[in-house]
Formats: sequence, structure tokens, C-alpha cells
Amino acid sequence: MGNTVADTVGHGARQRLVWLALLATPLLLPVALPGMASAVGVLCLLVAYGLSMGRNPDLPGWLGKRALGDRVKSLLAKMVQRSVGVMSRMGRPRMLALSNRPARLLNGLMLAIAGLSMAVPVPMISFDNVLPALAIVLLAWGLRLRDGLMLLAGYLATAVAVASVVALWWGGSVVVTDMLAWATG
Repeated sequence: MGNTVADTVGHGARQRLVWLALLATPLLLPVALPGMASAVGVLCLLVAYGLSMGRNPDLPGWLGKRALGDRVKSLLAKMVQRSVGVMSRMGRPRMLALSNRPARLLNGLMLAIAGLSMAVPVPMISFDNVLPALAIVLLAWGLRLRDGLMLLAGYLATAVAVASVVALWWGGSVVVTDMLAWATG
């Protein structure tokens, strides 16, 4: 753990993937955490961009320079250690072609799509972030552990997440249209 957010999150894609997965994990529960989904979605886009381009952009200065207290660093260290331990028992390097350099653009694109589906607000639905969060967690850990099977599951979860967000927006627009027609007619 570093003294600032930038030092703790790190400058490499592998470090940032762990933090991205850890931030998305609480969103697997259908509980509304105001602003959390948008923040994770934006971080996901930042990590996806870095992954696709083969370089990691810096965090915004106001965020990167934020100091971390000793208690926060201790809690984060325990959380990372526990999560990495659990995930390393579940995943392992396999189907390496999906996590090799030639697949970097595909993986970055899938991560960006998952991040966008997370960041798109769906009004009045509290469980809309569960599927995008699952996609982000699977993709991030799959890339971190070089687990192609986990990446395939992440690709599928991304497709389902995008379909669910589109369906929720479409369903919402139908409801609003019907309500407006009823109110004016």
C-alpha cells in the first residue's frame, strides 16, 4: 500500500485490474450505492483504455494525490490479500490465447463495453448494475489471472449486461410513452 491513491492503485494494468475487480464486487449485490456504479464505470473505461493502448494513463491529479491513512491502508491490504487468495484458488492460467497480447484490443473493448453498461444510469431500477458488475469482475480477474475460461464467462456476462441495460431502457421508454398517452388522452 502506498501513501496516496495513485501509489496504491499502481501504474500497471495488472495492479489496476485487481482494484477494478474489488471496486465492482460490492455492486454484485442488488443494493443501490449512489454514484458507485458511475465511478466504477469510469475507472473501468480508464483501465480499458490503458489495456487497449498498451499504456496506462495516470489517474486524475485530484484523485491520485489523495492521501491514505494508516487504518485505510491496513483495511485495504487485508481486503486485497483475502480477495487475491480466493480468486487465485478459483482461477488459473488457461486458454492463454485469450489473455495474450494479440487479444489485448478485444479484452480492452469488452472491458470498455462492460464499463459503459455500468455507467449508464437506469432510472428507478436498483438491480441494474449486477450484470455489468459481474462482467467487470470476471473480465478483470480473468485478465489478472490469465484465465481464458473466466474471460469467456466475462464476454458472455458483458453481452447479457448490455442486453439487459438496453431492455430496461426500452421497457422504461414504453412505460413512459404509455403513461403520457394515457395522461393526455
